[in-house]
Amino acid sequence: MTDIAFIGLGNMGGPMAANLVKAGHEVVGFDLVPASCDQARADGIAVAGSAQDSVRDAAIVITMLPAGKHVLSVWSDILSAVKPGTLVIDCSTIDVESARKAHAMAKEHDLASLDAPVSGGVGGAKGATLTFMAGGSAAAFAKAEPILSQMGKKVVHCGEAGAGQAAKICNNMILGISMIGVAEAFVLAEKLGLSHQALFDVASTSSGQCWSLTTYCPVPGPVPTSPANNDYKPGFAAALMLKDLKLAQEAALASGATTPLGAEAAQLYSLFNNAGHEGEDFSGIINFIRGRKS
Repeated sequence: MTDIAFIGLGNMGGPMAANLVKAGHEVVGFDLVPASCDQARADGIAVAGSAQDSVRDAAIVITMLPAGKHVLSVWSDILSAVKPGTLVIDCSTIDVESARKAHAMAKEHDLASLDAPVSGGVGGAKGATLTFMAGGSAAAFAKAEPILSQMGKKVVHCGEAGAGQAAKICNNMILGISMIGVAEAFVLAEKLGLSHQALFDVASTSSGQCWSLTTYCPVPGPVPTSPANNDYKPGFAAALMLKDLKLAQEAALASGATTPLGAEAAQLYSLFNNAGHEGEDFSGIINFIRGRKS
């Protein structure tokens, strides 16, 4: 059993913290949203009155927050309150520069740290099937891996500080691009009189095969568990996909990488979000490609 502090108990953080309770850990959490705190209590998480209070007795501190500015603000607040030897892990998806700044802040307090963003969405958080992409020292990773493994099915050490975030934004750029490609193919098939099932049966067993097709198919029918069969309820919301694509473009600009398809995907998801679809699953972009603007 490990004493764990978990800051950020929303749609992802709440279920992740609940899985740590199920694994037998003592978890003290904090969130600014009262409803998230209420759910956390129902899941067996002790809720502290402040972020600092949540970390005082913890051996491991985990944050799951919306953006880099929130991570840096929270870490600035809590690091002076944690015990010596505490491991600090950020599971948020943020920009690489902010992740490296967070690592530097931890180092100033002589604390080990990891950036460990996740892939798998709310379903993966609830089912403890997330993939963790970790950046930081080998020693920090070795200490974190048993804990992360209780919230996910795959934990990968990607390299030093910021490498987890780098892997996450590269992966999600692939995802955004591939979903648009799959959606365009289904729209073309419709125009050509080809059924959804026929295209799926061919592409899913040949060179067009990809996760966006075989696991998250953007049309109803072929994959019963995909959001397309639930009126495109997320899942992984279009607003979050746009966030990740923007992070990828910021990183491409900063590093001098050329990512024309990533840039186009970001533009299409920006249009999709601006048309009022930010709360829909990102696979719903197929309707936008069909020409349905509302």
